[in-house]
Amino acid sequence: MIGPIHIKAKKGEVAERVVVAGDPARVEQLASMLEDAKLVNKNRGFLVYTGKYKGVPISIAMHGVGAPSASLVFEELIMLGAKVLVRLGSCGAMIKGMKIGDVVVPTSASYYPGGMYLQYLREPVCLAPAPSFDVLKTLIEEVSSAGLRYFVGPIVSSDAFYAEDPEFAKKWSDRGIIAVEMECAALFTIGMLRKVKTGAVLLVSDSLVEDLGFASAQELAPYVEKAARAVFEALTKIEV
Repeated sequence: MIGPIHIKAKKGEVAERVVVAGDPARVEQLASMLEDAKLVNKNRGFLVYTGKYKGVPISIAMHGVGAPSASLVFEELIMLGAKVLVRLGSCGAMIKGMKIGDVVVPTSASYYPGGMYLQYLREPVCLAPAPSFDVLKTLIEEVSSAGLRYFVGPIVSSDAFYAEDPEFAKKWSDRGIIAVEMECAALFTIGMLRKVKTGAVLLVSDSLVEDLGFASAQELAPYVEKAARAVFEALTKIEV
């Protein structure tokens, strides 16, 4: 496999433990919470910072929007030494009762077959993309310990943000799906294929089943800070 093309960091500049996010504003916020954070990549806009949390090296990386963008970032981070990748992102609620800023910890991520998944799996099969159990367990423990309001369950990763209409919401919620986002299925799939640990913590930014409005990055920032501390705590306890 060729070396990294988009992330121009050098070996040793990316930590074994990485938090990935789609929004550059969130990446900047997370990096500001680390000790001695240093920008190690800005090529192609894929920001990567490396610092420490309680003395443990952690990187923060931006993966952009959707599976194709995210997958190339995950692959290149792994090439550069990442062993644990945790997505800290946003999601749309698919069940009633969720509020803006609530936490969703995915136990699996459904996806639409074809596209990136067909290219990786090389046949029209349905993988069961799931986070690593020890990462999932530790994230739930830390989210709970932090006193955050959280939900645990299966989500769906969608490639078409503006195709998520009421029919989409009904179909997937009827199947037991609790939230929708765009990158977790790709993260869990690549983790399984490349034998690295993965997990995710998502913050509800809107709902497809009731009117909550749509929270901006600025509005989510206080919730992100609390969730990030739980994720950082978890990463210090996960073995690589």
